[in-house]
Amino acid sequence: MSILEVSGLRKVYTTRLGGNRVEALRNVNFSVENGEYVAIMGESGSGKTTLLNILAALDKPTSGVVVLDGQNLAKIKESQVATFRRDNLGFVFQDFNLLDTFSLEDNIYLPLVLAGRPYREMKERLDPIAQRLGITELLKKYPYEVSGGQKQRAAVARALITNPKLILADEPTGALDSKSTDELLELFGEINKYGQTILMVTHSVKAASHAGRVMFIKDGEVFHQIYRANNTIQQFYQKISDTLTMLATGGDRR
Repeated sequence: MSILEVSGLRKVYTTRLGGNRVEALRNVNFSVENGEYVAIMGESGSGKTTLLNILAALDKPTSGVVVLDGQNLAKIKESQVATFRRDNLGFVFQDFNLLDTFSLEDNIYLPLVLAGRPYREMKERLDPIAQRLGITELLKKYPYEVSGGQKQRAAVARALITNPKLILADEPTGALDSKSTDELLELFGEINKYGQTILMVTHSVKAASHAGRVMFIKDGEVFHQIYRANNTIQQFYQKISDTLTMLATGGDRR
């Protein structure tokens, strides 16, 4: 069952005086199944960030439709967009987006505080997540007191605590060292095994090789996609590398 349906998506940016038009996305079509782990790759300027912003309801397409769990994003009232985003989407960013004046615990609670949830419910939700992510002992610390990997684990906990239908990850390993990257990718794999749907934008072949499917965007279109299927992570890594080479050298769409 598809949890995300994207049909005929197009995004055109026009300069302030209307002199130039840039087509960032053109006729993008794809779906994401419930519980799937999908990576999106492409060169800078290919349209990845624009696509992510539209899926996050941070931007609106020029044309086309995005449906998340039966809800057409274009039909959500402006006054309800923030609530929809908070209740349905979890976000993991490259730079963590944690507030330094809040403890890790308070950072994680923030979406539920904004939703008006009682403290008892927040704690009941956090305890098993913190234990699974290995950050229980860190919750009273502040972001500047912990490592990058620990910050990202807190960011993942904040994304999970609302029980989102979809996690959107934007270069989640971009600011991490190799050890923390390995830990985060293992963590994403575990979260996905529990049934969490993940859509990750990344430049990292290593990160993408942990997904179940990789979509490649080129010149604003979904140019190609490959599935991990029965491949090992190492085999999938090689397939991704070969595909990126094909794209960079002007290979045909497959």
